[in-house]
Amino acid sequence: MPRKRVTDEGDELLARLGSLTAQARRRAELQRTQVELAIALQRGMLPRDLPTAPGLHLAVRYAPANFGLNVGGDWYDAFAMPDGRIGLSIGDVQGHNIEAAAFMGQVRAGLRALASVSSEPGELLARTNDLLLSLGSELFATCTFMRLDPVTAVLESARAGHTPYVWATADGKSGVVDDEGGPPLGIGKGMEYPVTRHRLTTGGVFVLVTDGVVEGPSLNIEDGLDQVVRLAGIAAVAGLEAHTLAGAVIKGAESVGHEDDAAVLVVGLDGPADRRRAD
Repeated sequence: MPRKRVTDEGDELLARLGSLTAQARRRAELQRTQVELAIALQRGMLPRDLPTAPGLHLAVRYAPANFGLNVGGDWYDAFAMPDGRIGLSIGDVQGHNIEAAAFMGQVRAGLRALASVSSEPGELLARTNDLLLSLGSELFATCTFMRLDPVTAVLESARAGHTPYVWATADGKSGVVDDEGGPPLGIGKGMEYPVTRHRLTTGGVFVLVTDGVVEGPSLNIEDGLDQVVRLAGIAAVAGLEAHTLAGAVIKGAESVGHEDDAAVLVVGLDGPADRRRAD
C-alpha cells in the first residue's frame, strides 16, 4: 500500500476523532450549563427565611441531584398566612430536568397564591390541582400541605400522592402517619384530598421528606421511613434541636443508592422549660 494513502487515511481518522471530541465537549458544556441553570432555578425558588412563632422550631435541608442531567423538582416551603397560621409544604415533581425544576416553581407559587384565598389544606390542594391542569403541562407533582396554628398547636394536613410523614413525641412514641391522602396534583380534574388533624405536643416533632430521602435501589421505602422514625424518636426523647434532626435525616439519603433530589422539613415545639428560658 502506498505510504501517501496510509497517511491520508490516518489524517482523515484524526480529523474525525477531533470533530467527535469537539462535539462531545460542546454537548458536555451544554449539559453542565443546563444543570447549573436548573440548580440555580431550584435554589432561587426555595424560601430564604422561615416564619417564626414562640416555641416553634422549623428546620429544613435540601440536597439537589447533580449527576448528569438528573436534576429534579423537589421543594419545601414555609410561610405565614393572613390569618396568622403557618403554611408548610413539601413536594416532588415528576421528571429530572430543567422543565421539572420550572414546574416546581409553578406548583410552589400556586400553593402560596391560593393559600390567601383558602388555607384549608384539602381545598387548597384541590384548587392547586385544577390550576395546574389549566396550564396544560404533562407533568405532575406529589405534595403534602400543612396548616399549623402556632397558638393552639393544631396541625391540619392533606397529602397528594406524596411520601407519608413521620411523627415522634417526647414520651418515646413515634411512627408514620397513616392518613388516606389523595392522588398527585395534575393527574385529573375534581380530585379530593382528605384532611388529617393532629396536635403538636410539647417536645414533639413532625418530619416531612421527599422520596429521595427514603427510597431507592439500595433502600425500600418501608425501611427508609423506619430509619426516619428511629431518628425522630431519638431526637424527641433527647430533646435535640430541629436542625440537628433535619441534618441527620438528610444524611440518610446517602444510603438510598441513587442520585436524586432530597428535601427534609422538620416541625418541632419547645417544652415548657425551653419556653421559660426563651422568655
